[in-house]
Amino acid sequence: MLEFKDEFKKMFFDLLRKLKTNNHKLILFTLTCPFFNCLCPLTPGSNTGIRKMTALDLARRGARAALADIKRESGSNAVVFMHLDLGSLKSVRSFAETFLKTECRLDLLINNAGIYMPGTTEDGLGMMFGVNHIGHFLLTNLLLDHLNKCGQSRVVNVACVGHNFGTIDFNCLNSHKEVGVGDSFMDVFTTYCNSKLCNVLFNHELAKRLHGTNVTCYTLHPGAINSELTRGINKVAMMLMKPFFMFFFKNYVAGSQTTLHCALQEGLEPLSGCYFSNCTVRNVYPKARDDAVTKKLWEVSERLSGLSS
Repeated sequence: MLEFKDEFKKMFFDLLRKLKTNNHKLILFTLTCPFFNCLCPLTPGSNTGIRKMTALDLARRGARAALADIKRESGSNAVVFMHLDLGSLKSVRSFAETFLKTECRLDLLINNAGIYMPGTTEDGLGMMFGVNHIGHFLLTNLLLDHLNKCGQSRVVNVACVGHNFGTIDFNCLNSHKEVGVGDSFMDVFTTYCNSKLCNVLFNHELAKRLHGTNVTCYTLHPGAINSELTRGINKVAMMLMKPFFMFFFKNYVAGSQTTLHCALQEGLEPLSGCYFSNCTVRNVYPKARDDAVTKKLWEVSERLSGLSS
């Protein structure tokens, strides 16, 4: 298990003090307490970086969190591990089935997991498209009824400012089940940005479909540097990517603020469907809120995830 550096611990407890009057609970994976449950999917590396920072927050507050390897550091016995591989549609369905059987409610779903690496999932989907978008798309849809029956609940979709560089090529999606092809440095970067655009488009369409229900949704640019997002990238590529991450991303504690804001801030319901950065609503380019594109992506995602034939 990775240990926090002292500077991160100090910043983390500063964060707790800022939030001590908030009765909501937030974490990156499944959690339960008498009045609030929340779930965020598990991927390799879930016990590190910004995921761990947020998880420890709630575990210390008495929530029950599904996250590996944080029980000792949180000081809480209410930490539970539930396996979920977002790169496997079978695993997503199995996880959702187990969760729905064992948990009576769900108040917050944070789709935070993300990877930056080429490859293919066991279902033949592009790795980044499959994990960053399709896995979350399927999980969210399978849990929507649970969310809706809990009164005011939220879905938080963690995207990235890189979505601004993304495009959706439906011909590529239909032929390769991926939002980009090629394994060069720029090819992989472009595919990642395209997958993040999928997150923003998904949130836009989800908000429309949830209108009039108890569920609202938000998407955001978190800004986390030194996360394990890029664990699959070779050292040379990481050296090339460092200026990008230094420009766009922050440290763990600063990076968690917008996620916490979208999950915990009261009165955000009228802003369902919006994109946040630095805890503030930001305008997105027209391509990230194109109704025709969001509808088509939803339909393709339903087919590729097995929600429709």
